[in-house]
Amino acid sequence: MVFSRSGVMRQYVPKRWSEFISLLFLSTTFFLFLQTRDLSLQLSNERMRHTAEGEEYIEAEAPYMEGENDGKGRPIHRDLSTAKEREYYGKLDPMELNNTKNAKKEILFFNRVPKVGSQTTMELLKSLSIKNNFHYHKDRTQKTETIKLSYNEEKWLSNLLDFFNPPSVYVKHVCFVNFTQFNLDMPIYVNMVRDPVERVISWYYYVRAPWYFVERKRAFPDLPLPNPNWLKKDYDTCVRRGDKECRYQDGDERDDFGQLTEFFCGQDDDCTGFNTEVAMRKAKENVEKHYAVVGVLEELNKTLTVLEHYVPRFFKGAKDVYYNEVKIFSKINRNIYKPTTAEATKDIVRKNFTRELEFFDFCKQRLHKQYLALNLDKKP
Repeated sequence: MVFSRSGVMRQYVPKRWSEFISLLFLSTTFFLFLQTRDLSLQLSNERMRHTAEGEEYIEAEAPYMEGENDGKGRPIHRDLSTAKEREYYGKLDPMELNNTKNAKKEILFFNRVPKVGSQTTMELLKSLSIKNNFHYHKDRTQKTETIKLSYNEEKWLSNLLDFFNPPSVYVKHVCFVNFTQFNLDMPIYVNMVRDPVERVISWYYYVRAPWYFVERKRAFPDLPLPNPNWLKKDYDTCVRRGDKECRYQDGDERDDFGQLTEFFCGQDDDCTGFNTEVAMRKAKENVEKHYAVVGVLEELNKTLTVLEHYVPRFFKGAKDVYYNEVKIFSKINRNIYKPTTAEATKDIVRKNFTRELEFFDFCKQRLHKQYLALNLDKKP
């Protein structure tokens, strides 16, 4: 019997070299992920060991927190908890600033924005569901996350929440839905925000982290592997070259969740359009009218304090739970692969985020007013 070399090779080499190369690339990536996981945990433990007890951060990629200024970069907000600000706002009534009282059912809807500490907030709610005796529900992992819904999808989602037995929480990445259009009661809306520029940078590196696409590939095997050149590209280079994913132009429809206002504006077509006046105005209106609390990642202490007082049925004891388990919560979604982005790059990007930043400032101001209205003796 004669064996040809080509015949032997065909027995052991896949017919499609592309499949072999893709499999080799995925295996190598997963091996590197396993090797770096222990290093990541060691780094996290060291960071926690050198971090002052109770330091308020959720994600390592988050900008520095309230009252924290290590000289690296600029503060992105000012502390409004001062006598001057109290005098400026005058007497504030927490009942007038709390939309929770308008809810007819104890159903909390956290329509979470990506990369604002929402994963940690979700885990916090899961822990609080045991302590405060409410039902916790979350949307399943999606192959393609759809935040804009058709009319029928809006109706299905509204009926789903209406079906839950109160008290219940539902968590999902989705733009604001007005339940009254289906003659249903509105849930208690809560959400989180973050400096919009820091958020898009965080997302940029999040989808490039090895563990992200390894986990996605494991969940959805038919997903294509990312281009290695795309993975290696840093944000500074992306902005400097003017690549499409790092160009933020007014009115653009983005596929990277880069428009913060869209999550609060809602499902109307006018809500989709980056940095537009109409989306910003509608987002402000919905926050003021329908959201019990919109927390701010950079001011976690105030956020937790306001949530405890304005939505106590679900968030009673939130600060204790968070800080007693801070070593667990602080490691969620931490991205050790995120390098530092130049301040000059951020300044370039900020010029195109005028209305997104205005909406962010609006949410910060609202949170501060809610906190000041509580007349607490000391800062949280």
